[in-house]
Amino acid sequence: MTREEITAQIVAARLTKGLTWQQLAAAIDKPVVWTVAALLGQHPIPVDEGKIVADTLGLDESVVAVLAAVPMRGGLPSAVPTDPTVYRFYEVLQVYGGAIKELIHEEFGDGIMSAINFSIDVQRKPHPGGDRVVVTLDGKFLSYDWTQAEG
Repeated sequence: MTREEITAQIVAARLTKGLTWQQLAAAIDKPVVWTVAALLGQHPIPVDEGKIVADTLGLDESVVAVLAAVPMRGGLPSAVPTDPTVYRFYEVLQVYGGAIKELIHEEFGDGIMSAINFSIDVQRKPHPGGDRVVVTLDGKFLSYDWTQAEG
């Protein structure tokens, strides 16, 4: 069974059982955003947690090994995302990406924000004009090292 087929089974089983992503995250004691990304195929799920997911969702235990394998990360079905929610993040980066980059370099120097040593959180913030979505990206700064190895 492929990772894509397992992901489809996970999504269908979660909906059929009426489980929230938060409930699945709590079952494996992981952050909810990480859990959703992992269950959608972006992170390997340790075997013990994979067994819990399989049991909770009523999936065959054969999925556990595939869930534990290092996945091919990233990638969208099209170069420009067409899903409205995902597209808004694309739009935000088109408009503000250059400014964010400049401010990171001004504050930290020449480098990047890690997406490996990283955490993310999504929260709801009540607002009189309509509730707000608060997305917090928290990545370690990694300096570029332009020194050349001797030898």
